[in-house]
Amino acid sequence: MPKKRALITGITGQDGSYLAEFLLSKGYEVHGIVRRSSTFNRGRIEHLFKDIARDAPDFQLHYGDLGDSNSLIRILSTAKPDEVYNLAAQSHVGVSFDMPEYTGDITALGTTRLLEALRTSGLPAHFYQASSSELFGKAVISPQTEETPFYPRSPYGCAKAYAFYLTRNYRESYGMFAVNGILFNHESPRRSENFVTRKITLSIANILAGKQECLYLGNLEAKRDWGYAKEFVEGMWMMLQQPEPDDYVLATGRTATVREFLELSLAKAGIAFDRSGSGTDETYRDTKSGKVIVRLDPRYCRPAEVDCLLGDATKAKQQLGWQPKTTLAELVGLMMEADLKAMGVKV
Repeated sequence: MPKKRALITGITGQDGSYLAEFLLSKGYEVHGIVRRSSTFNRGRIEHLFKDIARDAPDFQLHYGDLGDSNSLIRILSTAKPDEVYNLAAQSHVGVSFDMPEYTGDITALGTTRLLEALRTSGLPAHFYQASSSELFGKAVISPQTEETPFYPRSPYGCAKAYAFYLTRNYRESYGMFAVNGILFNHESPRRSENFVTRKITLSIANILAGKQECLYLGNLEAKRDWGYAKEFVEGMWMMLQQPEPDDYVLATGRTATVREFLELSLAKAGIAFDRSGSGTDETYRDTKSGKVIVRLDPRYCRPAEVDCLLGDATKAKQQLGWQPKTTLAELVGLMMEADLKAMGVKV
């Protein structure tokens, strides 16, 4: 029996790397789309080349871009995937305020280009669209389910809303097996360094290693539903194995503030601290060294804040059999330990 083939956009990212690992463990032939750039950005998947025999075709990369329809058509005709996972995007919410046009082009119209390329190819591939809890934004109902109205609060959230509805439209208009996974925040040691969770753990490791003086953060009271990325990619795969396409929320059902994540990270790193001041003048001080190690900076606050996101994954649990397993404290531990090890710091 021939191996199933999967095509992943965004394969060099956190989710793409974990998904590639998972699919390879399932016996898939995995194809990934990578953008040509002046820097080599394949650190998260480099080990996959080493783990697979040099002449094995199970893991292949193709140059392409969601901004280039021709490259998508070419790659689909070459890879002939059974499953397509669209994980690529301009995915940083804060950056989307600075680059709204680019965010819309890649995150929204890029999904259009990929869906249309898949439709015209005639391939009967199952399609997964990476939706986001940022769709809910200024949520009017909590917790949020698949039926909660969208209220995006950033260009990124708006672009994801376009992609969500377009995916549903292609499903209903053309009979394509196309699903949306509305994933709440999911983190790991592979999270990009400009996302707040990884920024926290990496900065603390750098401070202990003597490579950084202070960590600067924005809104400490923002609440998020944080899970483990490695578990969330399994849910993506589960969605494409169902007899009928549908949309699903993946979330832990628990919420924590950025402040809680910060303080869990400090504790895991063995840093005793005290807090002083209020508002933007609040600081965290290492009680052992006496140095201020955390300050607030208004530049890291967004023009429109999302105060609280909390997901209800009941549908995914009942229909997919998906369950989050890692607690927030365990997740913080995984991330903090990885960054401390990378910096050569023992605690």
